Amino acid sequence: MSAPAPPRVGRATAARLPEDREERRDKEHARAIRRRSLALLGSLLRPVKRLVQGTLALVVVAQVAAVAGPALVAFGIDSALPRLRAGDPAPVLLAAGTYLVAALGGGALTAWTVRLSAVGSQAILLDLRRRVFRHTQRLSLEFHESYTSGRIISRQTSDLDALRELLDGGVTTLAQSVLSMLLTAVSLALLDWHSGVVLLVAVLPGAALTRWFQLRSQVQYRRTRTAAARLIVRFVETAAGIRAVQAFRREPQVARVYHGLADDYRAVNAEAIRVNGVFSTGLTLIGNVTVAAVLVVGGLRVLDGGLAVGVLAAAVLYARRFFAPLAQIGMFYNAFQSATAALEKLAGLLAEEPTVPDPARPVRLPVATGDVRFDGVEFGYGSGPVVLPRLDLHIPSGQTVALVGETGAGKSTIAKLLARFYDVRSGAVRLDGVDLREIDPVDLRRAVVMVTQEAYLFSGSVAANIALGNPSASREQVEAAARAVGVHEVVAAMPLGYDTLVDTRGVRLSAGQRQLVSFARAFLADPALLVLDEATSSLDVPGERLVQEGLRTLLAGRTAVVIAHRLSTVMGVDRVLVVDDGRIVEDGSPAELVAAGGHFAGLHADWQASLR
Repeated sequence: MSAPAPPRVGRATAARLPEDREERRDKEHARAIRRRSLALLGSLLRPVKRLVQGTLALVVVAQVAAVAGPALVAFGIDSALPRLRAGDPAPVLLAAGTYLVAALGGGALTAWTVRLSAVGSQAILLDLRRRVFRHTQRLSLEFHESYTSGRIISRQTSDLDALRELLDGGVTTLAQSVLSMLLTAVSLALLDWHSGVVLLVAVLPGAALTRWFQLRSQVQYRRTRTAAARLIVRFVETAAGIRAVQAFRREPQVARVYHGLADDYRAVNAEAIRVNGVFSTGLTLIGNVTVAAVLVVGGLRVLDGGLAVGVLAAAVLYARRFFAPLAQIGMFYNAFQSATAALEKLAGLLAEEPTVPDPARPVRLPVATGDVRFDGVEFGYGSGPVVLPRLDLHIPSGQTVALVGETGAGKSTIAKLLARFYDVRSGAVRLDGVDLREIDPVDLRRAVVMVTQEAYLFSGSVAANIALGNPSASREQVEAAARAVGVHEVVAAMPLGYDTLVDTRGVRLSAGQRQLVSFARAFLADPALLVLDEATSSLDVPGERLVQEGLRTLLAGRTAVVIAHRLSTVMGVDRVLVVDDGRIVEDGSPAELVAAGGHFAGLHADWQASLR
């Protein structure tokens, strides 16, 4: 017998299959995001579990006290007042006293609830803020080069603020509102089921309006968040690149782009306000109509003798208080949407794993000599193409090596691998025979120091910026490091000397002075391996001469890898490596390579011609 023919799949069905798979992937991705967010929320709530439970208990007691008010009014009008006319004041005093105790107790419990809620929310936010900062500190350079600073700022500011708005009062407000509506409806139904039916009928348009508001506010929320994010990112980028903006006189163009984004933000906020206005107005109208209906229906029954006056008064009070919590629930949805999105983003950030992880079994390297080896190293950034196809290199301890080559040849990549800003794809980079991936991070950072072209100085004093290389250094050691690189006279001439404050990025200092301070910082660290990545490019001729003198002092007896386009920096090294397309094509002393007549000899000839 022949095998049965496979079932035919129509074109429409075949076209739907990839879409179904895509939809399933999207749903699975959304579920994974929710699970991750809930896991983060659970870990944040766990330390304040008892506080949360106590707060919820207070909410229940406070709402019970608040809902008892109209029932006490009904008792006072229908039972206590007739007894008072008969000469018995006890029921009136009991009703008034109980009402007063319930009102004061409910107010006190509500205030206590607010206080406990604030304490719990601030504890959660403090924990989360610390987690985010610690995690971003331990993430690798690859993450920070791809994750924009505006997004990181948004995680620490607007996203945490969104959670704060929810935690400070949103959760307790939701619990209070739900309990209030539930207890109010139950109390009214027990007091007078006819009025309960009127309230039930009125709930239907109120619930429909609330659902409409939730759907519309969700759309508006997304638009508002998108517009706000674009505005923040544009502002941060403009502030970070203000020098380029002013250098090319692009202020009007940048302003026009920013003003357009600001107008978009204003427009979406105006639409959100309109939606809120429709919701509030509609809910108020439904509440007033419901109160009127309860009053009319109940009033007719009072006239017929089918309902007591006190019960009618209580029914009106219950109807009035029912719709206020519904408005709060609708408004809570906005805060909930914002906080949910913020929690997802924060959970996503905290789920990022370092691409350069700490070793599982770190090898201690208390005293490094600076012997470096690249054994069959292959490397590429992320999932991109290979930058270093296969690199074998040995730099003996105490040798000063210069890397030269065209831009993009792979020089800075080698430097970043030496500092373990990235890990290799295959092979190994070894320091004193130990794979960098296995060395204890504390020992590695002590043994290897990298100075880049960007001399970043933190807000604070000059001395504090130099001492970053060795926080336990004395003032004498800080000044000695400054003298070694030739920046002591510059600092001493400042108004407060080493206590002079510099702004963020050291804008009170010239580019050369900032680089000299960063050099002093590296000198103070006293590493076994010093990596200089274009570190002298921003120095003028006098500044470079001072640094060359300092370098001779610093480099004596230690391993150094220098990347520089200026041959004045290169000519004094022990060995030059010419890098081209990730490969070392020339290797030798400066004099040997000049005599060989290769690529380095051409660079040397051009440099000599420029000096004439």
